[in-house]
Amino acid sequence: MKLTRARRWVIGSVITLLLLLGSGAWFAWRLLPSDEALAARIGEGFERASGIGLRVGSASWSLRPSPVVVLRDLATEQPRAITVRRVVLRPRLAALLRRTIAIDAVEVEGAVLPRASVRAFRGRWKKGELSGEMAGAWKPADIPIERLRLDDIVWINRQDIALAYDADVRFAPGWRPREAELRRPGVSPTTRLRVVREGEEDRWRVEVDAGGGTWNGQAELHTLDQGRLRLTAQLEPRGIDVGDLVSAFRRHQAVEGRFDGRTEVRSEGEDFGDLMRHLNTRTRFAMQPATIKGFDLSKVVGAPNAARGGQTVLDELTGTVETQNTEDGILLRYIGLQARSGVLTASGSASVLNRRLDGEMAIDLVDGMVGVPLKLAGTLDNPQLSMTGGALAGAAVGTAVLPGVGTAIGARVGQQVEKLFGSDDEKTKPRRLAPSKAR
Repeated sequence: MKLTRARRWVIGSVITLLLLLGSGAWFAWRLLPSDEALAARIGEGFERASGIGLRVGSASWSLRPSPVVVLRDLATEQPRAITVRRVVLRPRLAALLRRTIAIDAVEVEGAVLPRASVRAFRGRWKKGELSGEMAGAWKPADIPIERLRLDDIVWINRQDIALAYDADVRFAPGWRPREAELRRPGVSPTTRLRVVREGEEDRWRVEVDAGGGTWNGQAELHTLDQGRLRLTAQLEPRGIDVGDLVSAFRRHQAVEGRFDGRTEVRSEGEDFGDLMRHLNTRTRFAMQPATIKGFDLSKVVGAPNAARGGQTVLDELTGTVETQNTEDGILLRYIGLQARSGVLTASGSASVLNRRLDGEMAIDLVDGMVGVPLKLAGTLDNPQLSMTGGALAGAAVGTAVLPGVGTAIGARVGQQVEKLFGSDDEKTKPRRLAPSKAR
């Protein structure tokens, strides 16, 4: 049968393409080392770049049906090793032939990341060492990695709490996420963060499902002088249950209830890691109703010990909470707290670091006790209320002069004098207020 010119062109093109693919596969086969040599080269390059050894259980590669490199059973040589069960890289063959780093997908499964071991890598990476003897021979594509998938990635935090995460990120140029999702698997209600880029600008729609509610808004990334980055975001929490939110991260809550509000996020740094390390948030919130667990504020005046172990039901709790990443963990500051119920009103501020409390409040009771100042200490699991030395002395004088209201007024005056001239209370345990005989 006679072939038309078009058919001859098509058949010739297919044959040419097959020849190119065959020669390309042969070239790539010659370029890549054996499985054993590949595992050894990865371990050596990692140690050369970071100064920390890496054991690679096995490494394998294949060109058919598509190029793939598989690493198994990786572990860093540290007192508490970082371990990874499996890593899969899917490079593009055409890019390999051009010595260009262009990977369709990187998949990481079963990683365990102890916090202290991860922190040991800070400042260790040596630029240009990762590629070793091939440095300068390879160049990255506009999008070096199209997709990053993380399955069963376990982060072990400062308190030795292990939290598992899954993530799926699709990148745009400049390592900007085109869309990304981070979730806590196996947690109910759903705990998930999703971001979607809007157009080609560094602006994303943010969608958070947590605590049975939503925490949605917008985020932007700005490039500053000398390449520094600034991240800002505005989010609106709606119907977030505090108990469900903190239990999703295996923590115990000191307050029960749902809240609405507005959150502002801000951070600056040289890279993504810096942005996460310097992340600050500020949330103005309102809860109606709310329950404070750990003590009963209606019993605290005159007998703080009697208040321990109870709870306080509030009609409303409002205020602002700020979070700040520090070298010692996440610092939480509660500012301008205002509480109201049929029994009392209260105001105050507090800070929490590694679940330890430090703060002060003033309580107004409906039975005539006005503005009683209290010191908040202890932990979230075992909160403690007491009067500081100056306030305690003022309360004693107030009781002697005028029972009831005089106790509160004296305590307030004593607290202000203490603030003016200083106190040694920070060096010693606060004394507790003895039960008052005067009513």
